[in-house]
Amino acid sequence: MKIVAVRTHLLEHKLDVAFESASMRFDRRAHVLVEIECDDGTTGWGECLGPARPNAAVVAAYANWLIGENPLENEKIWARLYNALRDQGQRGLTITALSGIDIALWDIKGKRFGVPISTLLGGRFRESVKAYATGSFKRDGVDRVEDNATDVARYWAEGFHATKLKIGFGVEEDLRVVRAAREAVGSDMRIMVDANHGYDAVEAIRFGQAAAELNIDWFEEPVVPEQLAAYREVRARQPIPVAGGETWHTRWGMKEPVETRCVDILQPDLAGVGGFTEAKRVADMAALHGVRVVPHVWGTAVHIAAALQFMASMVPSPVRLNPIEPILEFDRTHNPFRQAIIKTPIEHVNGVVVIPNGPGLGIEINRDALVEFRMGDA
Repeated sequence: MKIVAVRTHLLEHKLDVAFESASMRFDRRAHVLVEIECDDGTTGWGECLGPARPNAAVVAAYANWLIGENPLENEKIWARLYNALRDQGQRGLTITALSGIDIALWDIKGKRFGVPISTLLGGRFRESVKAYATGSFKRDGVDRVEDNATDVARYWAEGFHATKLKIGFGVEEDLRVVRAAREAVGSDMRIMVDANHGYDAVEAIRFGQAAAELNIDWFEEPVVPEQLAAYREVRARQPIPVAGGETWHTRWGMKEPVETRCVDILQPDLAGVGGFTEAKRVADMAALHGVRVVPHVWGTAVHIAAALQFMASMVPSPVRLNPIEPILEFDRTHNPFRQAIIKTPIEHVNGVVVIPNGPGLGIEINRDALVEFRMGDA
């Protein structure tokens, strides 16, 4: 079994209404898929976190080291690709591109042996997971406080047990948003907040102290990811559990944040941390240090399927009669190709998502949608 082709599929949709996080503006949805084909016709699919075109370029740069290799030797391939560009980047596009490749290789391996990736990772501890709704960005042309309160009320009515609000636009405005959301859904719905590293440490501490009475489950990316000392200060000086890690790539990027307790909840992203191969190492390291893991997810159904396979295999920490279960981040913002690219969409029922149990990722790609949503000039 040998790799004969490596392809990328750039997907895009221009939004009618743009929206913002504290650190980024979205006027379109753009994602890149990785397709790896083998000489026996087996095809694996992956996805890269982050900007689509740059990721596609790095995947193309890796392709020469992939052609002719045995796709089942994922550890060997991972080490070879990482080492090939390690002098230029131990974090960033070199790793997000490698992540998409690694996911595709595990998809191939699962199809080769006729089992889900979660089985290859050691076994399925769960067949479904609760999902939490991510949305509540700052949309153009609307009142943010009212708009976010309406969103979370809809998520609650749809059966989601939890939601995540985007903050980082200013402490007082953010507090108004969170208070209105809490009033809209009452005390039973879990609410998390994500600053997308839009605060400095002083602002983050002030927000956390003021928002503590609103029963917030976690405070995600309060400050920029490079400022580990600031993370520790925020964690020490306000009471809301701190989360982060979607941009701390590979085990080396996670090592110091985990060992020095920068966060209570670690959020590796399968399409950014280094794929399944590296995410397993990171989860084991987090368990060793008593840090909870809740994967970050932002992308298409390929990304969602990868996260679900990983969550199926996550060992409870601690193992107990009623374990702490991972929850799936489920993007609710507008993206018409998110689910259209697979033949059977991955959807929730009353806030619960069933984990695919077919070979590999457990999904089948809809190639017509790849054509329909193909990025211009791709």
